[in-house]
Formats: sequence, structure tokens, C-alpha cells
Amino acid sequence: MGAYQVPETAAVSASPPLPCRLVLPMLLAAGLLSACGARPGNAGTAPPAVASTLGAVAPDVFRDKAIGLSLGAVPGFRLYRDFHRSYRVPEGWKAFAGPDSHGREVAALVLDGSDEVAAAEMRIGASDAVEDVARCLDAPDEAVADPDQVEVGGVAFAHFHAEDAAMSHYLQVDGYRSIRNGRCVAIDLMVSGTRPEVYDPPRTPPFTVPAARVRLQQALAAVRWND
Repeated sequence: MGAYQVPETAAVSASPPLPCRLVLPMLLAAGLLSACGARPGNAGTAPPAVASTLGAVAPDVFRDKAIGLSLGAVPGFRLYRDFHRSYRVPEGWKAFAGPDSHGREVAALVLDGSDEVAAAEMRIGASDAVEDVARCLDAPDEAVADPDQVEVGGVAFAHFHAEDAAMSHYLQVDGYRSIRNGRCVAIDLMVSGTRPEVYDPPRTPPFTVPAARVRLQQALAAVRWND
């Protein structure tokens, strides 16, 4: 499906850590969740903070009534209604979805310049499958720390950071999970690509991983909820 160019907002706020992984689903559902402690040695995996640069709320460019979500316009991103690209990107309605996990692709904001060397996008997926909802707040095996709590548009989400790498490919994900209207909502900030030195001659990536993560936080700040 084609994309169109869309015309920066506050960062997602994080709560201080609390060792509560086992009770994360119950507390999040009750609106009482505090952050879960990170595993030792992973203090640097938290999403980068982003200062607000907008004096007014940008107009909506996308709405999904089923999960009550809308997206404001974010400069430098293109809106897609699917997760299929002309270059290699991870498959699935959410990051690290297993073969028995079933959901739908809701929307994606793709950073301008994304290509086979480096790509960055915010994906939003949803599932009403019973097992996916039951396991919605579980972090994948690839997560490098226990999930913590953040707010996305004023709604509590479980957040995790995960990484995966092969011989020449890499993937970094900041994943956000919550249950809305009986559905598991998955928001994934994904940076993926191929190591530039494997090309002959070596390629220059369109952006660095840290820069892409900052831009994706700006896209995350454009998420709103329509209750």
C-alpha cells in the first residue's frame, strides 16, 4: 500500500523502577503499575528522552476506532497502513511475534531515508486473540531487561528494549504493550538494517541508530487515545 508524507511532541514519561515482573499484568490493568527493575548491566537501554518542540497539537493523520487510537502528524515520517517494504524488515503484527500469534497491522510511521542499509519505523499492531491478550504484557526472550512502565498519550504501557543480530543484520526494538478495548495493542519502535561494511564499497547509512531512536520517540509522542 502506498504512503503519503505527513506534516514533534513530548517524550514518553517513565516511572522509577520497582521489581514487579510477576504482577505486571494485574497492576497495569488496575492502573497501579510502577516500573519493574532493569537487569544488572542494562541501564543504558531505556528509550532516549525527547523534549517537546510543538506549541500546539498537530492534526490527526490516522484513526483506528477499534482500539481508539489516532496519530498526529510528525515531520519527516511517512504513514503506511501495512508493514511491507521494498527492503528487508521484520515480519509480524508485533515484534518477535511467534508463529501461533495472530494480529493485524494497524499503521506505521516510517522515517524518511529508510532503506536496506538502515530503516526506522514505529509500528502499531493489535490482536483480539485470547492467547495474545493473555500474554500481551509479557516481554519477549530477546528483551535485555525486565519491562518497566511508561505512559503513551496518558495511558499506561509495559515497555521493554530488545535486540537481535545476525552475521550482517541487526534489529533494535523499544516495545510498548497495553490492553485496550479487549485487545492487545503493540507499539514497536524498530531500527533495523545491514552492517554497511558488508557492501563493496561500504555503504553510508541514512542515519545512526541513536539518531533514529530519538526520532522514533518523537513519533511515539504523536499517539493519542480517543475514549
